[in-house]
Amino acid sequence: MTRSPPFFLLLLGLMGAHATVDVRTAAAMAAGLCNTRPTDLIFIVDSSRSVRPSEFEQVKVFLAKVIEGLDVGPDATRVGVVNYASRVKNEVSLKTHRTKAGLVKAVTKIEPLSTGTMTGLAIQFALNVAFSEAEGARVKSPDISKVAIIVTDGRPQDNVREVAVRAREAGIELFAIGVGRVDMNTLKQMASEPLDDHVDYVESYSVIEKLTKKFQEAFCACSNAATDVVFLIDGSKSVRPENFELVKKFINQIVDKLDVSEAKAHVGLVQYSSAVKQEFPLGRYNNKKDLKDAVKKMAYMERGTMTGQALRYLTDSSFMPSQGARPGVTKVGIVFTDGRSQDYIGDAARKAKENGFKMYAVGVGNAVEDELREIASEPTGEHYFYTADFKAMTQIAKKLQINICQEEDPCECDSLVKFQKKVEDALQLLTKKLETVSKRIAALENKIV
Repeated sequence: MTRSPPFFLLLLGLMGAHATVDVRTAAAMAAGLCNTRPTDLIFIVDSSRSVRPSEFEQVKVFLAKVIEGLDVGPDATRVGVVNYASRVKNEVSLKTHRTKAGLVKAVTKIEPLSTGTMTGLAIQFALNVAFSEAEGARVKSPDISKVAIIVTDGRPQDNVREVAVRAREAGIELFAIGVGRVDMNTLKQMASEPLDDHVDYVESYSVIEKLTKKFQEAFCACSNAATDVVFLIDGSKSVRPENFELVKKFINQIVDKLDVSEAKAHVGLVQYSSAVKQEFPLGRYNNKKDLKDAVKKMAYMERGTMTGQALRYLTDSSFMPSQGARPGVTKVGIVFTDGRSQDYIGDAARKAKENGFKMYAVGVGNAVEDELREIASEPTGEHYFYTADFKAMTQIAKKLQINICQEEDPCECDSLVKFQKKVEDALQLLTKKLETVSKRIAALENKIV
């Protein structure tokens, strides 16, 4: 039975029915109620001699708190821990513990190794061993995320660049957390793109806990929200046929993470070059198979790059009820381009955001980052993505799908709704009891007088 934390009952009682989104989300995560995407997660933790015992205890607290916000289980999130210094020790494998209590207990027992800092060796170990099926990792699938969170406080004594590249190419999303006098260039060499989302720095281990909420929210899935999503895809000649096939895979990778159905996510697709072509409107396909097949059949247009014209089509047509858009449903536009627009985008980009559309901008190669920022919703750091290489779009798709959630309720999982209902019922009962007690006190006071 799930136990509702008294602190949150008190907090919500003090704040009333208009408690903020952050409080509701934090409450759900603290109670372990948020559904998380199926993930194989490995923590790679530096316990070299520069990490004092008391500081290592703070790292373990950080790990435990992130774990508390996950939906741990064989079919949900599996967690492993790799401890390293001059050597590497597999403290917890993905198959060892299937409950939060077991995981947290195992984390508390980890002892520092207190020697050198072989970070590259640790990443190699994670790639070869920790993420292996023998250690409990699941077979590679678009439905299963592979994530490694590296925590380190120093400069590695070995090479990390090449092994990190191999890990990312194997489909592992790498987060790098640096503490104190860490080498920031090393963190950037290890982390996945975009670096702003995958590299974090804290000045000391005493404040590492402030990153807990970021990682809890990163794993909280909201695919069950009703959403109208339209992809606006650059099909200009600079993309080239082989890269256009990668773009279609990028679209389908995001589709894989959506709950495509009559009641939940609807997806539309528009391609543009010198002209704009609607490939299919919102709601035409209400299952992933038909939707992905339609994406695969999209023919490459070639020619110019009229991004402004395409954005006007998005605002004036794609999100209209006549094109399948649903009233009152979150509208998400995902714009992909590989070059500078040949027309003005400012007015159309502004109108899209003024209409309340959540706009994502994805740029590759020669895309102009100023234009991406102009298209993207605020905060732009969370809504625009850039990579120089089409092959790196997989990592962008992984990150972008995390954020396709309703802004009003960033973690509106069924379990959160149930939790809020329990909180409201408990508050009503508490209010009634207080009223009864108040009446009794008043009666007693009258008798005394």
